[in-house]
Amino acid sequence: MKIGNARSAVAGGALAIAALFTTSALADGVVNIYTYRQPDLIKPVLEAFTAETGIKTEVLFLDKGLEERVLAEGANSPADVIMTVDIARLTSAKEKGVTQPLVDEEVNKLLPAEYRDPDGNWFGVTKRARVIYASKERVKDTAITYAELADPKWKGKICMRSGQHDYNLALFSAAIAHWGPEKTEEWMKGLKANLAKKPDGGDRPQAGAIAAGECDIAIGNTYYVGLMRNNEKDPKEKEWGNAINVLFPTFENGLTHVNISGAALAKNAPNRDNAVKLIRFLASHKAQQVYAEKNYEYPVEPGLEPSETVKAFGTLNADTLPLVDIAKGRKPASEMVDRVGLDDGPSS
Repeated sequence: MKIGNARSAVAGGALAIAALFTTSALADGVVNIYTYRQPDLIKPVLEAFTAETGIKTEVLFLDKGLEERVLAEGANSPADVIMTVDIARLTSAKEKGVTQPLVDEEVNKLLPAEYRDPDGNWFGVTKRARVIYASKERVKDTAITYAELADPKWKGKICMRSGQHDYNLALFSAAIAHWGPEKTEEWMKGLKANLAKKPDGGDRPQAGAIAAGECDIAIGNTYYVGLMRNNEKDPKEKEWGNAINVLFPTFENGLTHVNISGAALAKNAPNRDNAVKLIRFLASHKAQQVYAEKNYEYPVEPGLEPSETVKAFGTLNADTLPLVDIAKGRKPASEMVDRVGLDDGPSS
């Protein structure tokens, strides 16, 4: 599995990457993947796919501009499958015309309707919950609602990554859907006032900040805790994971916000048959088990339990808010983050 890395979506760079994949795109037994997902997070499932099918995977990781790159490459794009996080990213890929419909009985049978596009332009393959990381030493609370993140009792005690990150925008979009824009904006002002420092880094460093005593609680995704607690290569990350408890915050309906990672068939997939085989595999029981056991994500397969590590967090009661409603709120949520100045950190 060859990994490429691209940082921007300029046309010249797009042509260079297309050339990089030219041989693979024309060869048998290859599927080319453009992804927003970190390569180490998709590596286990792609290795399992190759082991089962003999089809090699070529991976290009981008941290931004994936859709623009595919558009710039046009009909000559080597992209076969697009893999990404966040429902808004998936719907955006469809809206920007870089996907094609896949109506496949096998995939539709494996994946619940709520986790796939009705037109077949994207498929959710894992779930994750946006939860609270809480210091084992300093936080005695066993339950915190999303609304309570704005409670002055947490002033100077909350850490988080940028409010403009996909994971947080999805949470804020869900809040808008539940509370309306006015209440959500007042809540966001309270969250900003409670920050211990300016938002930065990823989810894992928020656990590190808790371990270092910089804050008492943080907002993060569930699977990162599993990755940290089981990280045998980095004792520091393992220490971070073991320094926190996972609390499942809820909205007034008693349910916790969830998002998905997913895949889509690229519009001009040169290896279409192999791409379909990969999407089928991602929906399969074997792949769902790999995601659960290796990545500590929640499977979308009905009835399949998460890993023992994740089960130890407690019971996830997932919000039933339609994913498309979360996607619709992305732009208003982003504008709200800027208006409130959330990423500026706590007011002096």
